[in-house]
Amino acid sequence: MLKDNRLLKCCGRIILIVILMSLLMTFPVFGEPPMEPLTTLSENEMKRYSDYEMDLLIDDLTFAALEAIEQAAGEAAKAAVLSMVEREAEALREARQQEAEALCWRLESEMLTQEIVQTKKAGRKNTFLGIVIGILSGMAVGVCGTLIIGGK
Repeated sequence: MLKDNRLLKCCGRIILIVILMSLLMTFPVFGEPPMEPLTTLSENEMKRYSDYEMDLLIDDLTFAALEAIEQAAGEAAKAAVLSMVEREAEALREARQQEAEALCWRLESEMLTQEIVQTKKAGRKNTFLGIVIGILSGMAVGVCGTLIIGGK
């Protein structure tokens, strides 16, 4: 509501300036070129404005200019904040992407570690089975050979 009120005040000031300009200045408007040359006003015929009227006009113009500068500064601040928010959002997206990639690598390394552990267990098991089979077959060959060759 306050923003609308300031906007209405600004519009009112602009309308006031336009009305004052239209009353204080004469703008020639012609449908076709004049037939007679325009006469220029001499110093004696020139309209005089009081200092008070000039001060009022200057004050109104100054206030309207300050309002316009203030509004432009506000727009620039909004643009700067929006730009900063966009950069922050891009940084957050990049951080999320790196986090997801790190999680993917961690899961992959955990899977590889589990595969290595399983492979080591299977290798130990196979090695143990090979040793047991080797010992048992050696004992069988030794016992059989002893029985066949010299077994009394």
